[in-house]
Amino acid sequence: MQYRTDKDSLGEVKIPSDAYYGAFTGRAIQQYHVTGRRSHQHLISAFVMIKRSSAVANIKTRAIDAKLGNAIIKACDAILSGKYQDHFVIEEINSGAGTAFNMNTNEVICNVALEILGKKKGQYEFLHPNDHVNMSQSSNDTFPTAMHVAILLNLRDMLPGIDTLIKSLTKKAKEFSGYKKIGRTHLMDALPVTLGSEFAAYATSVTKARNAVLSSIKELELVGLGGTAVGNGANTPKGYRVIAISELAKISKLKLRPEPDMQHSLQSKFAVANASSAIRNMAIEINKIANDIRLMASGPIAGLSELGIPAVHAGSSIMPGKVNPSLAECMNMVCFGIIGNDTAVANAAQGGQFELNVMLPGMLKAVLDSTDMLKNFVPIFSKNLIDGLTANEERLQQNIEKSPVIVTLLAPKIGYQKSADLFKESLKTGKTIRELVVSKKLLTEKEVDALFK
Repeated sequence: MQYRTDKDSLGEVKIPSDAYYGAFTGRAIQQYHVTGRRSHQHLISAFVMIKRSSAVANIKTRAIDAKLGNAIIKACDAILSGKYQDHFVIEEINSGAGTAFNMNTNEVICNVALEILGKKKGQYEFLHPNDHVNMSQSSNDTFPTAMHVAILLNLRDMLPGIDTLIKSLTKKAKEFSGYKKIGRTHLMDALPVTLGSEFAAYATSVTKARNAVLSSIKELELVGLGGTAVGNGANTPKGYRVIAISELAKISKLKLRPEPDMQHSLQSKFAVANASSAIRNMAIEINKIANDIRLMASGPIAGLSELGIPAVHAGSSIMPGKVNPSLAECMNMVCFGIIGNDTAVANAAQGGQFELNVMLPGMLKAVLDSTDMLKNFVPIFSKNLIDGLTANEERLQQNIEKSPVIVTLLAPKIGYQKSADLFKESLKTGKTIRELVVSKKLLTEKEVDALFK
């Protein structure tokens, strides 16, 4: 392999001659071996959009020579078109405040821009990663801003799948509206409901969770770009912040606005923690649905067997014909992961000190991981499980007829104590409440029918 020698404040570093990153990245990749995965694509895009927007603002405020600024813009456009992606080599968990990733981005953009200017990679005397690409910026305001942008982009990708799940649940609610079933509280028989009303409640739960995620977006749209190191805007030209955020909103197609308190935007991660908790709460609701489906589909002989589930693959390597609720189980594991990710975010959000929270890369990884799992799996869960569920009408009806808890509906007519006695007798003899009430002439068949309806 051929190498070139790049210099930084610590000295010389050997860099592969075809690499567009530089000395800072060369040092950093020797240190940050954590996940084995490079940073998320949306973070790469968000950072490059920030660098482009900053270059525009620096040109308009005359902080940078237009020739150099335009070379940076062209380099960013090339990267956003899909080129040079392999040169963003810093892992998703790296240095505090994401300085390593910010510099990786600065160096790649700088070396691409140098070639646009007709220079060679590493000729930083003409265009410098810090002095020019990072002009009017700090890792401390660019990474928090990029976090918000990356999460917003991922939420934009995720939410259509959640909408599909709500539609699937709503469709099943209508399809199952005529199927009466025994309700359950404490996992014990309770008053009857319909299978359709259960699924309608599931749709309501996911809808409320979705609305909470949408509400969290408003805080994420407030960004701290322009705050630089400690939130006081040091080293930024007049007018830079408004122009840069306006350009960033335009290129990202997001409703980004300046956070009024820049110091808050650097020291507090409320917006990210708030979004993470909303995503966690959505996972909790979906997890509950997956659990209920697994219980209702249990059997087919020794379980509840109230729902039929579509077979997506053989359920067992040893028991022929077995069908498992595999997609519901997978959804459980997805939701467990999201709950764990939110715990990591909560710890990181309170782990900052004074003017800066430095736990940014870990927080971002957790939120993007959660939204990626929902984005990838919820559409499969909806299409291949929810849409294929069927109702076992015979079992549902048998459970209602046989359950002694139906006596609750008779209590206003015959009293609590007599109802309790009938409950015990039904369990002991195996006779249904209907049979006992009519045989004891407590109510007529017609009266029982009216109450059960």
